[in-house]
Order: sequence, then structure tokens, then C-alpha cells
Amino acid sequence: MAKIICVLYDDPVDGMPKVYARDDLPKIEGYADGQTLPTPKGIDFKPGELLGSVSGELGLRKYLTSLGHELVVTSSKDGADSVLDRELHDAEIVISQPFWPAYMTAERIAKAPKLKLIVTAGIGSDHTDLQAASERNITVAEVTFCNSISVAEHVVMMILGLVRNYIPSYQWVVKGGWNIADCVARSYDVEGMHVGTVAAGRIGLAVLRRLKPFDMHLHYFDRHRLPESVEKELNLHWHPTVEDMVKVCDVVTINCPLHPETENLFNANLLSKMKRGAYLVNTARGKIVDRDAIVKALETGQLAGYAGDVWFPQPAPQDHPWRTMPHHGMTPHISGTSLSAQTRYAAGTREILECYFEGRPIRDEYLIVDKGTLAGIGAKSYSKGNATGGSEDAARFKAR
Repeated sequence: MAKIICVLYDDPVDGMPKVYARDDLPKIEGYADGQTLPTPKGIDFKPGELLGSVSGELGLRKYLTSLGHELVVTSSKDGADSVLDRELHDAEIVISQPFWPAYMTAERIAKAPKLKLIVTAGIGSDHTDLQAASERNITVAEVTFCNSISVAEHVVMMILGLVRNYIPSYQWVVKGGWNIADCVARSYDVEGMHVGTVAAGRIGLAVLRRLKPFDMHLHYFDRHRLPESVEKELNLHWHPTVEDMVKVCDVVTINCPLHPETENLFNANLLSKMKRGAYLVNTARGKIVDRDAIVKALETGQLAGYAGDVWFPQPAPQDHPWRTMPHHGMTPHISGTSLSAQTRYAAGTREILECYFEGRPIRDEYLIVDKGTLAGIGAKSYSKGNATGGSEDAARFKAR
């Protein structure tokens, strides 16, 4: 029987919800590109429950234990004394979410001789050393598209929040004030602004579709150009390079995967090519931008605002400069783990496990690494190499 380690974020500080804000979820029939939603043979949870924290267990315990497998669920993932490190020696499967990632470095993979499958409950598998996984013939899979729209909605929220100066305005209310001039001194309309996305895949294209009704000018850069019909439908302007796009945009949103080619893409040099007073939104991965260059750009006014839902490492240390830099709209990595999204990625994780244990092929759009090479969606979205360097710094985080 197999040993499965499932790394999830901590439960709410007041315990798991006894009552939820809503009684049910809207029914989603399918994804925009025709891909079907996860299709496991069964689920052992109620849609809309908190599944992504430790007590939620992604709804997997009943299924796995009924087959005689051992399931270890923990939030302890960083440092040599973590539960993850202690349990890796005989683990066959490791599951984690991008929001609280189990960084599967080459060193960790070397300590897990029985490891055969690494699953991302969500999208984005950069927290795994894909090169090391390939060399060990370990399958890497994720639940592609399960939370792409969740993230796209978060991007639109962040853009509006930054441009309209929402967070400082809200804080004046909390303080008991009525400081209208302070609120609007940095508030603008998005109408007529030029907005561009770095990558126009599932998330980037969904962002553009949602911004079109705001009468913004839409731009994109992607190494895979969209069909002409889509460009005409949305009146999109394609740019051959990132540099060409950012110099004309008032708002830039990053929606590309993290891999060696995109790591540190938004460095001081690229930020200097952006329009002064532009806004940058990053719900992709923290390592795509230069941490300290972002801080400096906000301090000098080169950027008018930065909103990010992603950090590096995760969780971010308490002294991470993004917590205190000016004009930011940072959130902990929550964009893709709404209760709606959790229902889909928990079901998708169950589907992947059913396929694995029953000897059936994992659907191609879920595969990142298979049979020693990039495969499925991984072959389109990633490049060979490793982007986990520096992840050991996550051990510095101390929950209050």
C-alpha cells in the first residue's frame, strides 16, 4: 500500500467553520476552452466546504484509507525537522497546493527513493524541481484550469483596487475618518487606460475578456500568439516582446508560469522601461519579479502601485519588504483557493489519484512531467530546469 503526504495550509485561527456564508455553489458546466471539469468516480465532501486546510484534507481520507493507503496530512513543510522531511523517506506520493507549497527540491527528491507521483492541487508546479523529477522518472501532475477563472477575477479586483485607491480609502473608514481628499489624491478611472498581460493563456485571456467591458485598450505578449479571430473579437494588440508591450501600458498583469526563462523577468531594467506611474499586478509567481526592484520602483514613483498575490518563498518571512512597501495591495496567496476553486481542485486531485491507483492514464492536460520528460500541458508551459532555488528561506516564517 502507498504512503501519501498531503501538505496543506493551517486551519482558520478560530477553527473550521461550523456554518458557511452561502449554502451552495453555482453549477459550472465546463471550461471556456471546452475542457471538462474534474471527473472523479466519487467525492467525499460537500462542494463549498473548506477543503484546502489541514482539517479539510482535500476530502481524500475516506477514499485513500478505504484502499488501505496511509495518508499523512500536515502544514509542517519547511526545515529539516518538518513533518514533510521526516515522512519523505518512504512516501510514494506528495500532494500540495501552490498557496502553501511543498518545495520538492532535488535534495528532497533524493531523500524519497519510493516517490513516484507529485501532485499540485491547483495550477503551477514550479515548486517542484522539474529537472530532478524528470531524471528520477517521477510523474508530476496538476489540476489544470481548475482555478484559472478564480485567479482572473482576483486580477481584475486588484487592478480596480490599485487604480481606484480602494485599500487606503477603506482604511480611512476603519479609522473613523471621512478623508475624501486623501482618498482621491491617488484615484483614477481605468476607462481609456492601456492594459497588457504577460501571457494570454487560460488566466491571461480570461483577464482580458473581463476587462474589455471597462473600455480599456487591451494588449498581450505571449510566445504562442492567439488566433486572429480572438484578436479581432477583443481588439487585442499583440507584442513580439515584453519590452515592447510594457512601454505602452498603464497597467501590466503577469500571468505566465515560473520557469528558468521567466525567473526575475521583471528586474530593475524592465521596470525602468515601463511608463512612469504604471501599475503592476502579479498573481503568477513571486520569483518572476525582482523583490527589491519592486520596492524601489514604488518608493521612487516609477510604479504607482503593485498588487501581488504571490511571494517567494511562501509563506513569506515576517520581515519580507513587500509587507511594508508603499502603495501595495498584497494578499497572501489566496486568488486560486476560493471555496469554489477548492471544490474543483479537490475533485481533480481525486481524479488523478484514481487514475494512478487504477493504472489508467492521467489526462494529458493534467500532466507536467511524465516518462522522464516535460509532457502534456507541461511541455507547452514550462522549460527544462529548476526554479526552486532559495525556497529554504520559507523556514524563517513564524506564524503569530
